[in-house]
Amino acid sequence: MNIYITGSMAYDRIMTFPGKFSDHILPDKIHALNVSFQINRLEEKFGGCAGNIAYTLALLGEKPIIVANAGCDFARYKEKLDSLELSREGIGVLEQEFCAGAYIITDETNSQITGFNPGAMRLPSSYAFPRLAEGDIGIVAPTNTEDMQAHPRLLKAKKARCIFDPGQQIPVLSGEAMLEAVSGSFILISNDYELEMICKSTGKTQAELRGLTQNLITTLGEKGSLVHCGEKEEYIPAVPIAQALDPTGAGDAYRSGLLKGLARGLDVVEAARMGATAASFCVERYGTQEHSFTQDEFEARYRACFS
Repeated sequence: MNIYITGSMAYDRIMTFPGKFSDHILPDKIHALNVSFQINRLEEKFGGCAGNIAYTLALLGEKPIIVANAGCDFARYKEKLDSLELSREGIGVLEQEFCAGAYIITDETNSQITGFNPGAMRLPSSYAFPRLAEGDIGIVAPTNTEDMQAHPRLLKAKKARCIFDPGQQIPVLSGEAMLEAVSGSFILISNDYELEMICKSTGKTQAELRGLTQNLITTLGEKGSLVHCGEKEEYIPAVPIAQALDPTGAGDAYRSGLLKGLARGLDVVEAARMGATAASFCVERYGTQEHSFTQDEFEARYRACFS
């Protein structure tokens, strides 16, 4: 069984603002927003949804196939993937473009403002999925919008389990495209804010969306997540940790644990618990691919919370 990750390969420029965004935004002037935040920390990290998900999956012993485009500055990321023994067969390198780049400012309440340059992600992937088969798993995470429409069709046509994760691309996907991707998917996953955006874009209620996908997972940050399997609702608490340093990438780590659980043959609820466990390791480090753990450490943390 193969795991496919359609998504972005990006460099993250992560910045910290030592205050609250809300103190500098005037509600009665929101129509003419003009703000500037002086940061006190800047670090460049490996990122992008596909890269982040693949990284934690590698820690969990999986070798997913990344489907993405990278740019002329891919060399350092290539070395990172090679060190993790991850395949690059699904990654196209476009020398006329840069890798995608995310510019993320986090305030003291863990609220975030993100700017994103798609770079090589502007163009669709040319990967042909030569070994895609029934029973495989594919997650369609934020990436080129053509891919986000074509890849769910392909996964479902091949009877692979399609996990649709529109995330930051919700504003640029049409309601019709969103409905087509959600309909017949194995899982629709988003955070609670994104779920409201999906409802607004498609004109569907949450209950109606649950009728279009086999499973609906809604992440709630530090409050955990909700899993809807048909009419059944299951709450998954966040896994306790000593200190949360950076929420960036926690959602991607959650998806990694989820995918690992599904690959092990677990049901969606148990797999989501693995997702919550993986996310807990990520928020303990500054950056999206800075955490690490052994299999024993992961299992011990999982058992401490869910046994």
